[in-house]
Amino acid sequence: MEKANGWTNGNMFDCTWREDNVTFEDGIMKLTIDSDGENAKPEWSGGEYRTRAFYHYGMYEVKMKPIKNDGVVSSFFTYTGPSDSNPWDEIDIEFLGKDTTKVQFNYFTDGVGEHEYIHDLGFDASEEFHTYGFEWLPDSITWYVDGEVVYQATDNIPSTPSKVMMNTWPGTGVNGWLNAFDKTVPLSAEYDWIHITEYKMEENRK
Repeated sequence: MEKANGWTNGNMFDCTWREDNVTFEDGIMKLTIDSDGENAKPEWSGGEYRTRAFYHYGMYEVKMKPIKNDGVVSSFFTYTGPSDSNPWDEIDIEFLGKDTTKVQFNYFTDGVGEHEYIHDLGFDASEEFHTYGFEWLPDSITWYVDGEVVYQATDNIPSTPSKVMMNTWPGTGVNGWLNAFDKTVPLSAEYDWIHITEYKMEENRK
C-alpha cells in the first residue's frame, strides 16, 4: 500500500493529496480533509491510500465510517487509467457527506460512466462502522451492504485489472452533486479494514 502525496487530480477534486492526511491509530486508518495553508492553491488537503498492485475479478470489501459534511466524498473503489497506460476502468462505492444515510454506486468502462445508483441504507453510515463491498465478475458487478446484496449491474462491465483505492476530498464546481463545501476542517473518514479476494479465473491468466 502507499499514501498519495504532493499532487492534485484537478477538476472537481479541490485538494492536494498529502501523506500526513493518512494516519493510523489503534488499528483504525483515518483519511483527513484539512487546510493546506492560507495561500495554497487548492486551499485544502485530502487523504488517499491505495495498493501498488493491480487486482482483477473478485470480492472487494471495506469496513468504514464516512465523513458527514456538505461538499465532501469518502470512498472505496478500484481504478486504473491513462496514468497506468490503461483504459479508464473504475468501480465505486462513494459516500456523499451531504447525506450519509445513502451510498452511491457507480462504474466506468473505458471512460464511459453514467451508471450512478443511490441506495438508501436505512441508517446513518457516519455513526457506526458497517461493511460495504462489491463482487466484480466478467459479466456483472454486485454491491453489498453488511453482507446483503443491494444492487447489481450487468451492462458493459469493466475488464482491466485495477488498483484498490480509498480517499476523502472536498469538491468544487459540483455543488449540484455534493452541495457546497462549507470549509469545515479537519474532517476524517475512518477505515477499520479492507479485504481483497481475487478470483483465479481464466480471464485473469492472460
